[in-house]
Amino acid sequence: MQARKTGNAQGIDVSHHNGNIDFKKVAADGISFVFIKATQGKSFRSTKFLQFVKDAKAAGLLIGAYHYVDDSAGSVESAKAEAQNFYKAIQAAGGIGTFDLPPVMDYESNKNGHSKATITAVATTFLAEIQKLTGVKPLVYTYPAFIGNFSGLSGYPLWIARYSTQTPADASGWTRWDFWQYSDGAAGGYPPRGTRKVDGISGAVDLNEFDGTVAELKAKYTKTKEDKPLTLEVMKQMEKLKATVESQAKWIAAQKAKENMECPKWAEEAYEYYQAFISDKTGSYDFWRQLVLSYRKDKGIRVS
Repeated sequence: MQARKTGNAQGIDVSHHNGNIDFKKVAADGISFVFIKATQGKSFRSTKFLQFVKDAKAAGLLIGAYHYVDDSAGSVESAKAEAQNFYKAIQAAGGIGTFDLPPVMDYESNKNGHSKATITAVATTFLAEIQKLTGVKPLVYTYPAFIGNFSGLSGYPLWIARYSTQTPADASGWTRWDFWQYSDGAAGGYPPRGTRKVDGISGAVDLNEFDGTVAELKAKYTKTKEDKPLTLEVMKQMEKLKATVESQAKWIAAQKAKENMECPKWAEEAYEYYQAFISDKTGSYDFWRQLVLSYRKDKGIRVS
């Protein structure tokens, strides 16, 4: 794989283990991006996730979220359950549009001794599920000692963890990294400023580098969030969707009057997305995607 180079964007990754963080000081210390731990396994969510997202965003840092695949994951079903846990955390933070960087699958441990075939199946399922739910292609984070468990995943961008000044070796089909975690704050390489200490954080923190400048990082991962004009085809789709919304609203109202039924959560969310979309005259990509995803939650509705 490629070596680090001068001018590459510098970043960190953090979790609840890092305690309280002053992200304004972090940003002022030459850090431009941060990956934040959101979830682990089927149900754990970091107690710091939402606050870190809010504070890091306010400090002007480019942010991303990651999920730690638990050692207990040993089936396609468990992979889907973990993906749902991650997706719910992303939604709680404001949705995928809140994040500048792709969602990350952190898969690095196999204490239960699963076979390589099982690990690959879990990883493949998790990645596909997250891409389906968010509309964004995820990153794969792992270590050189673990990467050999994967097969056929090199189409996903790689975030490699290697605490060394030596470049990571090509492995499992990957010949380059997008992000390199080159230090855990105690061992490995050094950032350009020469010290592994990051202002605003007490103790050690993982240090990362993107393969490109900050401008290149923004260009690569944030271009899909630009507003797109409403095309004739999208307007036709919106008219069809409007009719669906109205017919469902009438059905829900009738059911509520008849059975005192609560309005389904997916319907409330979808209607909110619809209202937000039509009020946004530029035709935001994120509104359209979120609206479609909301409706697809309900098996009885198909949006084409």
